[in-house]
Amino acid sequence: MSSVNNLPTVIKCKAAVAWGPGEPLVLEEVEVDPPKEMEIRVKVVCTSICRSDVNQWENKAQVDLFPRIFGHEASGIVESVGEGVTEFEVGDHILTVFIGECQNCKHCVSGKSNMCQKLGLERRGVMHTDQKTRFSVRGKPIYHYCAVSSFSEYTVVHSGCAVKIGRDVPLDKVCLLSCGVSAGLGAAWKVADITRGSSVVIFGLGTVGLSVAQGARLRGASKIIGVDTNPGKLEIGSAFGITDFINPEMCSQPVQQAIKELTEGGADYSFECVGDTGVVTTALQSCCDGWGLTVTLGVPKSKPEVTAHYGSLLSGRTLKGSLFGGWRPKSDLPLLVDKYMNNEFELNNLVSHDMPFASINQALDLMRENKCLRCVLHM
Repeated sequence: MSSVNNLPTVIKCKAAVAWGPGEPLVLEEVEVDPPKEMEIRVKVVCTSICRSDVNQWENKAQVDLFPRIFGHEASGIVESVGEGVTEFEVGDHILTVFIGECQNCKHCVSGKSNMCQKLGLERRGVMHTDQKTRFSVRGKPIYHYCAVSSFSEYTVVHSGCAVKIGRDVPLDKVCLLSCGVSAGLGAAWKVADITRGSSVVIFGLGTVGLSVAQGARLRGASKIIGVDTNPGKLEIGSAFGITDFINPEMCSQPVQQAIKELTEGGADYSFECVGDTGVVTTALQSCCDGWGLTVTLGVPKSKPEVTAHYGSLLSGRTLKGSLFGGWRPKSDLPLLVDKYMNNEFELNNLVSHDMPFASINQALDLMRENKCLRCVLHM
């Protein structure tokens, strides 16, 4: 992988390339450039499929960002480092993260935000540093996804978008902390700061929603209501702390009314984990007057505008957004990894399928058809 003068050179490897919106991914031999200044090249060991990967893959509003390599929940091993990188060495085990932490900008030094101004969410399919790609196939550039692109045996990420972890941490499980599980736990613990004895309602019991549920349970919430159209989520939800379950398709009254009856006027905390702005409105209507807090975590596929009657806010309710659970990747994620290693929360049972990388299209179908929690692909 290196030249005679010990500088990293181009790597050829397999990657799952999306050539168009919703088209089956094609395993191609791609070229991965060496890491540039402040970047690292990573041998991906495991990557899990997040709902946002599927949504963006199917999104026809950005057809100019194809061909593209998706994937952002990943664990791996540093293969080479670029100029100026002192935090990582070859052989280090890492998690990739879709938002970085430069530790120098206004937001990073504030201690109040994880919205890094230098390494924030990348939407244009390129690297943060030079607005170019590090992938190509047959001479054609391939766009990145969230500046991670883990559906490849090797990838290049900015060193600020990676977190070092211990070599004893199981890479096939901890990859879930790159996005979904961290997002749910952080929404419960850091963004909402759920209090003991409180009532909680969670819309959507996928990996993120179930992580909110266990976060609420660990904080001592007395009532945790799960809302999902999949009746199968009742059983798995109970394992993560759900005490009551509502299927909107089987409910004889508006969901928000049913929740108010279960909570004596509305939940203390409400979480939208679906990615539907209509559900955000329902979630806001489901929390109580005076102090009810609604946290939205989902990314909508369409209709990004949220509709709310001003009276919902005038009466004391709060609507708050949450990205990556409010965690700052480098400052906070190592502590979360430590909690996992100390068995302080459940992670392993959120992996519903372990599959080889070659089965990536099957894994995407499982997510599209709501037949999985997390599929972990082994590279």
